[in-house]
Amino acid sequence: MSTNKKIPLRKCVATGEMKPKKDMIRIVRSKEGEVSVDPSGKKSGRGAYLSKDRDIILQAKKKNTLANQLQAKIDDSLYDELIRLVEKE
Repeated sequence: MSTNKKIPLRKCVATGEMKPKKDMIRIVRSKEGEVSVDPSGKKSGRGAYLSKDRDIILQAKKKNTLANQLQAKIDDSLYDELIRLVEKE
């Protein structure tokens, strides 16, 4: 009897697609209202997931999706950091 390991899925806030957690980037808003990238996926706070795709990150920036989801102001430098992370992989 083989046990299939369950793969955690998360929804991309930009596209609405369900994808495995490891294929996503987590952005977190702390209780203080500070928004940051969470590569480990373990920071406490309100999280939102984006697909690891440059075009999707740019789409989220254009539509202001992250700001709406996290109810916080998102600095442009955060999107630059996300794009750098995606292009590094």
